Amino acid sequence: MSLETFVDSKPFTFGVELEMQVVNTHDYDLTKAGSDLMRLIKDQEIPGNITPEITESMIELSTGICTHHEQAVADLRKIRDVLVTAADRLNVGLCGGGTHAFQQWSDRRIVDTPRFQYLSELYGYLAKQFTVFGQHVHIGCPDADSALFLLHSLSRFIPHFIALSASSPYVQGVDTGFHSARLNSVFAFPLSGRAPFVLSWEEFKEYFSKMVHTGVVNSMKDFYWDIRPKPGFGTIEVRVMDTPLSVERAAAIACYIQTLARHLLTDRPIQPREDDYLVYTFNRFQACRFGLAGTCVNPQTGERRTISEDILATLDAIAPHGEALGSTRALAEIGTIARAQTNDATWLRGVVAEEKSLHEAVRQQCLRWRA
Repeated sequence: MSLETFVDSKPFTFGVELEMQVVNTHDYDLTKAGSDLMRLIKDQEIPGNITPEITESMIELSTGICTHHEQAVADLRKIRDVLVTAADRLNVGLCGGGTHAFQQWSDRRIVDTPRFQYLSELYGYLAKQFTVFGQHVHIGCPDADSALFLLHSLSRFIPHFIALSASSPYVQGVDTGFHSARLNSVFAFPLSGRAPFVLSWEEFKEYFSKMVHTGVVNSMKDFYWDIRPKPGFGTIEVRVMDTPLSVERAAAIACYIQTLARHLLTDRPIQPREDDYLVYTFNRFQACRFGLAGTCVNPQTGERRTISEDILATLDAIAPHGEALGSTRALAEIGTIARAQTNDATWLRGVVAEEKSLHEAVRQQCLRWRA
């Protein structure tokens, strides 16, 4: 099997995908209603797509191709409202969050499609443990080599994306101590982590061909990298974020990535190198464990500062690109989150501390999603 041709796309267009939790409205545990929701909304016109995910307690929504912040917010709100209306008819709830606070993975049911059944057979119990919920952002790239340059340049900012979106402090009823525990489930998969360091599409095609020859992979879908190219879309896909608790935050994070991408490809402030990855795992762990208060080591200079400080410095550098893209409001929201060091994980812990109930926390997550 050969690698798809990279379809050049309009630079810095973007799309947002959000994996959603489907819960009952009795005790707010996950419930098997994904297929029922899909049936209710199949004839609805939306500016994007809604698809099933690996278990019956998940669905994924995605926007179409967006160019600016206001469009992304409007499209996400329209899709959300269609889903909320359908969920109300079924008497179920929908919410964001990278993990469900108290669900038991063994209770999950794999969706009956050939690919999901194949994954279940291949990965065993890990497939059900993969009932975690993420935000993916696609960024349009002008050509294949630019996509690889952008992939490795953006890797420097992976801790930012994790800390800003973190919303998974609880797993199976326990406070994990992490801001993003979701990524620990992703890291269990053998083809997760970082992409190989190649900067030309010819080299990448050679790598892909070797991997197919081993029999380990059949397509790009088999790679669970933090950032991966999507040649059929003409994009790179950033995959490390938890699903935020509101569409507004999801749009702001997507536009932060969009603006960073324009800065990196236009100004070329970073020349990616293999040694940048020496601190990659450390930085990523710090973001997962400590959120915005975590430590971030600049791979090019060795400078250490908190992730929130690093975000604020980055916002200053990319501000002109934010004005050009119409993402100034989105970047202002990112700055507010960074200065306050309060992400969705912090909010969830605050609710649990006040209410003394994980069930109540999930109920409030559903209310927050409805806005």
